[in-house]
Amino acid sequence: MIANFRDHAANERTYLAWIRTAVALMAFGFVIEKFDLFVRFITHGHGGSQGGVGRAGVAMLVVGLAIVALASWGFLWNRRLIDTPEAHAYQAVWPNLALGTVVAALGVYLIVHVVAAL
Repeated sequence: MIANFRDHAANERTYLAWIRTAVALMAFGFVIEKFDLFVRFITHGHGGSQGGVGRAGVAMLVVGLAIVALASWGFLWNRRLIDTPEAHAYQAVWPNLALGTVVAALGVYLIVHVVAAL
């Protein structure tokens, strides 16, 4: 039996949840970027607007990659700490809040852009 198996399994579940979130964010960013290119192609010959949502799509791709990097670092960090005999304080509050703030800001940008285009 693996020592501290429950803790290691919980750490892995958390890591996989972050990876799932990052993949969903990157997929959504990719769809937004491709849709923006389609809108620019369609409106180019008709004097329409140039879109602009694509910047948010690219930002979502970048944030998704940042989430993968930070989640991987956190997984490896917690994996090492689980097997240490001394107690440690939880230290991942600020990275989680920072990523949540960036994702929320992207969402607000998309809402403002969509409402302005109506």
